[in-house]
Amino acid sequence: MITKTTNVFTRNLDAYLNKKIRRAINQGGTSSSKTFSIIQLLIFIAEYAKRIIIISVVSESVPHLKRGCLRDFKKIMGERFDDKRWNKTDSIYTFPNGCQLEFFSADNSAKCRGGRRDILFINECNNLAYDTYMELDIRTHLFTFLDFNPVAEFWCHEQVIPYDENAFIHSTYLDALHVLEAADVKNIESNKEKDPNWWNVYGLGNVGKVEGLVYPFFMIIDQFPTLSSNIEVYGLDFGFTVDPTALIKNWIRETNLYSEELIYQRGMDNNQISVKMQELGLRKSHDVIIADSSEPKSISEIAGYGWNIIGVEKKPGSVEFGHQKVNQYKQHWIKSSVSAIREQRNFMYLKDKNGRLTEKTTHFFSHAMDARRYAIQGLDKVTGYNLSAMGSLE
Repeated sequence: MITKTTNVFTRNLDAYLNKKIRRAINQGGTSSSKTFSIIQLLIFIAEYAKRIIIISVVSESVPHLKRGCLRDFKKIMGERFDDKRWNKTDSIYTFPNGCQLEFFSADNSAKCRGGRRDILFINECNNLAYDTYMELDIRTHLFTFLDFNPVAEFWCHEQVIPYDENAFIHSTYLDALHVLEAADVKNIESNKEKDPNWWNVYGLGNVGKVEGLVYPFFMIIDQFPTLSSNIEVYGLDFGFTVDPTALIKNWIRETNLYSEELIYQRGMDNNQISVKMQELGLRKSHDVIIADSSEPKSISEIAGYGWNIIGVEKKPGSVEFGHQKVNQYKQHWIKSSVSAIREQRNFMYLKDKNGRLTEKTTHFFSHAMDARRYAIQGLDKVTGYNLSAMGSLE
């Protein structure tokens, strides 16, 4: 049934079968297969269970689920996925033997505090509060799986990992070399010297330190406020093969900045960007788009399609000035902005050889952050919006 498993699958299976173990905590770097392997295992358990069992898969938001665990689930199931067995409204899949695999978000308090289950999987549990974990775990009869990238120490390291009844499973991309594309491995390893903290967390799967975040404070909200906005502006950061193209909608009301990730995708040429913006409802010759000025040919080509796009002004000190301007606002992300939220949680200043913070930042998590910054930096030039006239925004 299951092909191309990694040792992460095997180690989680061993933990599940060990009657002395109650939980499997998966700490690992990027592309280590931890989430994919756990979903593989949950499908395996459900299909071969001798009685009907309920399995819950939980992460911080519905968009996070759709772009992560749900996508992996459907990919693993492949042709065996039966639309007739999928309850799209409640996000529950019922297997032929009656076992059910349900997906819901941690912001659904009724689900967290309500029904019980046999098996629980919390994806990227470091994004959940400890109380939420407890509410879910205490209503789980048999076993709990957790996974996370160890950006920093959190409740799991102190409250869960130390206990004998819990198995600790550490993994890195090296555990999945036989299932990864060579280009993915090369991309991961290219950050080894560029960003030591990134490499420690996402390359080696070790606990990092949250120090020097560029944008340390933000909130996640369901949607834009219903009140009218002072201004709306879009930011665009170009990418292609390695880096994604990022388009961010920014909506400003008084001291609040509301942002939404509209595009975060690799392999897009300028025509595809233009087509996608039209599909998203942006208006040609009307909506203001401020882009990376280091790509003048791309800006010219997109302008040729009828878009009101200009390059952000770049000069010495302008990047750090842009960071400061963004931080003058109370920042909010629409919860569908999964990649942008992940970037903000990881976008840090790099240290020099003496351990001092510099003005250089983590490139891997800079794309949505740069797109938003371009929009804010270009406000004065494009709209006459004078930030300084507002006084302090603290």
